[in-house]
Amino acid sequence: MNQPFPKSTSSTEKCKRLRELVSPDDTVAVLINADPDAIASALALKRFFWRRVKKTLIYHINPIKRTDNLALIKLLKVDQQNIRNINSAKITKWALVDSQPHHDDQFSKYQFDIIIDHHPVGEEALGRFVDIKEDYGANSTIMTEYLRAAKIKPSPRLATALFYGIKTDTDNFTRASTPSDINAFRYLFQFANINIIKKIESSELTKKTLDSYRTAMENLIFYKDIAFIHMGKVNNPDILVLVADFFLKMAEAAWCIVSGIYGHKLIVIYRNAGFRIDAGKMAQKMLGKYGAAGGHKNAARAEVPIDEIEESMNGDKDLRNFMLNLIKAM
Repeated sequence: MNQPFPKSTSSTEKCKRLRELVSPDDTVAVLINADPDAIASALALKRFFWRRVKKTLIYHINPIKRTDNLALIKLLKVDQQNIRNINSAKITKWALVDSQPHHDDQFSKYQFDIIIDHHPVGEEALGRFVDIKEDYGANSTIMTEYLRAAKIKPSPRLATALFYGIKTDTDNFTRASTPSDINAFRYLFQFANINIIKKIESSELTKKTLDSYRTAMENLIFYKDIAFIHMGKVNNPDILVLVADFFLKMAEAAWCIVSGIYGHKLIVIYRNAGFRIDAGKMAQKMLGKYGAAGGHKNAARAEVPIDEIEESMNGDKDLRNFMLNLIKAM
């Protein structure tokens, strides 16, 4: 994948080229897999294009069910729509933030003009403007750098979204991050509404999530320093992320791997707290041959169609044992 500029290109130059890509007649669609970092990045791009395009619309591909995400959308009054509502005929420019086309089949349907991301680069990441900084802890950091280079002061609402995006994707800087993430975080702090941040974070716990934690405790298995939990069928894959983050806090766990069935897919969340181990590489090694798998050093994800792994299970329909055998083989 060849980016349209060297990695040493300044944010100021990138802003210039990004603005040259659009015109006042354009309607820009920004597609996201909605989480705090993606939502904040989309809002920042919308602000960046303010008064430079006819309209910027944000579309999410995933169901948004996590209560903290719903609280963020409500408290910050985020205007976004489900991808089902898109009218492609009215869109003249396509943008993708905090993701790449190979991350989801719904993204691969579109030819993107703009891709801005911080995940490992995929071959399908092609566009007229592609900026991928896979060492960054959060995509919101990249977008904050754009705003600063363009001399755009973020509103309290936008600053709060970007601040929370960095906070969540770096897990309060306990995951891999860079000095750029810290600098962006410090810059946004002066504009962000910390009381709203507290309210969003306090919205994470509900009776349903507590029920899920109880199920996780019942299904917890330790193999060496790996805490493994198979949750079975879940109504929302986001609960797998919450469970993985929670159980990594155990003193005995250097790893936490949580799997579950959502629709016709096996979804696996990886978290680790080690120095020399890499969650993204482990996800790719374990499940990459079956479906989408990868991520960062401390956090990764795999999504595999159940049909793709049935042969490897040798007739055994127990996905828990399938995953446990993969873990033991590592």
